[in-house]
Amino acid sequence: MSDLPQLHALVDACRWIGARGWAPATGGNMSVREDARWCWLSESGKDKGSLTAADFLQVDIASSTAPSGRRPSAETGLHTLIYRLYPHAGAVLHVHTVNATVLSRIEKSSALRLRGYEMQKSLRGQTSHLESVTVPLFDNDQDIDALARRIERRAAEAPLEYGFLLRGHGLTCWGRDVAEARRHLEGLEFLFECELRLRQLEGV
Repeated sequence: MSDLPQLHALVDACRWIGARGWAPATGGNMSVREDARWCWLSESGKDKGSLTAADFLQVDIASSTAPSGRRPSAETGLHTLIYRLYPHAGAVLHVHTVNATVLSRIEKSSALRLRGYEMQKSLRGQTSHLESVTVPLFDNDQDIDALARRIERRAAEAPLEYGFLLRGHGLTCWGRDVAEARRHLEGLEFLFECELRLRQLEGV
């Protein structure tokens, strides 16, 4: 584990997330891919701003199980789903920000569509504010296996690009490595705050 630089980058990202209050009360979970078979995922019940490398468990991507017997995050199945669907995904961040949580409840459709923001270019592949960013939105579910199946069916219809929202729950996003996942998180959170404020001002 100590020779996995991306894990140490993830620990730094977790402290950054914790400092911003984006994973309160031990909420949220983060992971990094080791290879095609394994990922390292935060242990359940730990404050994300205080994590060390020892607080991450090796998890089998195919089965979502941890050989150590320790308990990984409740949303383990969502992380492993992303790694199975997208071989390029190298890190996954799941946070409970106020903006993502509130906006996911205000938006009643199956996706949040953002357009006209310069900061859309913080997302990989976006080159203009004139393009549209679609963030899929799923109803929350305590049955993570059932939720993962719904997300997988949606992804079969249209690939998920940066992340998705869970209604009243939060944001899950990813990137090719920790740095890109972190940039996507920061960019999306900025966009969510802008959209939420705009809707409040417009009375939408």
